[in-house]
Amino acid sequence: MTDARKPSVLFVCVHNAGRSQMAAAFLTHLGGDQVEVRSAGSAPADTVNPAVVEAMAEVGIDLSAQTPKILTTEAVQASDVVITMGCGDACPVFPGKQYLDWKLDDPAGQGVDAVRPIRDEIERRIHSLLKEVRPART
Repeated sequence: MTDARKPSVLFVCVHNAGRSQMAAAFLTHLGGDQVEVRSAGSAPADTVNPAVVEAMAEVGIDLSAQTPKILTTEAVQASDVVITMGCGDACPVFPGKQYLDWKLDDPAGQGVDAVRPIRDEIERRIHSLLKEVRPART
């Protein structure tokens, strides 16, 4: 992205209760107001995975007030970059969007010990993503 407007990133997984929540939280935390962040799921859960909430609290990010959201066509259309995490063919595809598929283990049904490496890998990928999507400073 080379224009000066704020880029928008959408993270999508099936339940919007684990991977996409962690990714959105890290991008919001690390990107500040430089990036517009959304997350959604093709079949959202009722709540964010408690092990995910606990693992993120360990790194100082509070997900306890977050709720899973349904994936909408509007959210995809409003985003510059769409990052899928195991949502299969449920994510609508529009021309002109950048799509990335992050292959990550699913934290569903896992304890916090299994979630930590997933969290750490997501954080690593967010640092790389920030280098690509931040608007150019003039």
